[in-house]
Amino acid sequence: MASPRLFRPGGPSLIPALGITQVFGYGTLFYAFTVLAPRMTADFGWAPEWTFGGFAIGLLLGGAVAPVTGSLIDRYGTRLVMTIGSALAGLSLFALAEARGIVSYTFAMVALQAVTTAVFYDAAFAALTQARGSQARRAISQLTLIGGFASTLFWPLTSSLLGMFDWRGVYRLYGLSQILVCLPLHLFFLPGRVKRPVVAQAADAAVPAPREPELAYLHGDARRRAFLLLALAFSLQGFVVSAMAVHMLALLQGFGLSAAVAVGIGAMLGPSQVAGRLAEMLFGRSLSPVTTAWVSAWLMPLGLVLLLIGGSMPVVAGLFAIAFGISMGLSSIVRGTVPLQLFGPVGFGATMGKLSAPGLVIKAAAPLVFAVSLERGGVMLSTVLLIGFSALAAGSLMLLARRRA
Repeated sequence: MASPRLFRPGGPSLIPALGITQVFGYGTLFYAFTVLAPRMTADFGWAPEWTFGGFAIGLLLGGAVAPVTGSLIDRYGTRLVMTIGSALAGLSLFALAEARGIVSYTFAMVALQAVTTAVFYDAAFAALTQARGSQARRAISQLTLIGGFASTLFWPLTSSLLGMFDWRGVYRLYGLSQILVCLPLHLFFLPGRVKRPVVAQAADAAVPAPREPELAYLHGDARRRAFLLLALAFSLQGFVVSAMAVHMLALLQGFGLSAAVAVGIGAMLGPSQVAGRLAEMLFGRSLSPVTTAWVSAWLMPLGLVLLLIGGSMPVVAGLFAIAFGISMGLSSIVRGTVPLQLFGPVGFGATMGKLSAPGLVIKAAAPLVFAVSLERGGVMLSTVLLIGFSALAAGSLMLLARRRA
């Protein structure tokens, strides 16, 4: 008798299904680019700036649809939006695999980044909020716990596949995975269209969660100030994470580490993210999401300072990876839980879309700006830039917590 309940849309299987699609989504649409970019550059025969420039334009123009995607999620539900998003993601990967010049490459990148707004964490968090209401915090933590393995799995997987296929073949294979794996999971396990406003706790939540103390959601000037601080913090953290996702291996080698050691340290990010998310899931209930946000945010500049001081030593670089990974892992959680706490579950999809919009330029420019910074200013100056951005983000979240208190 439990089987129909287990597999019903929005039921207990929702989190594992979304976890699989997030691993495949981030792995194929984002992390694979880090490994494939050098092969792409060599195949096209242009400077690396063109490869990263096309990626940046894709992030900028493609991400501009985030508010529209959020509104569509609120109107039609996540099942329709994320299912169509998976189909379009597969087609976009096929288009990228067939790109033969700068124009077709840029168009494919724009299409690819546009559909990520319909399949990445923001959309998945909206699905959990539609299914669980204001009690979605634990579900968000559980989802990001699974999603944290994306880089750990897909960096070595992509490297292995390059031994059997060229970069075009790898992207074709990943395009098939979106259609054959992610599309069915979104279609059969996500909640359908929400016909009523999301209430404080979904009536059909799989496991009733204990109610938290009721906190008034922000309105008026207080809401606008909180929104601006949150958008600033998310944008600056987005720059750092986006830059490091593409250039972390190059940065570590710039400090004098061998390629093998750099890959090993980079692989520590995934387990560190998972460890941080597991700790939040087990012990975070006693902390406000805003408190978790600013405390974890300070780990990012702390880790980068360690790298700046002793990046040539593998042990110190490993400590950097642990601190940075924990911070990055928790930032994915607070990206969903803090807006839910401050602004409430009603219209959550649109809220997440609007929060993403201010950071489009910053996040989009990160891979190209950091590539130029590494080339012109070296690893020390580039690391200082990341420290400044991440510290300003942490300070904004601390200010937000003080205002909330």
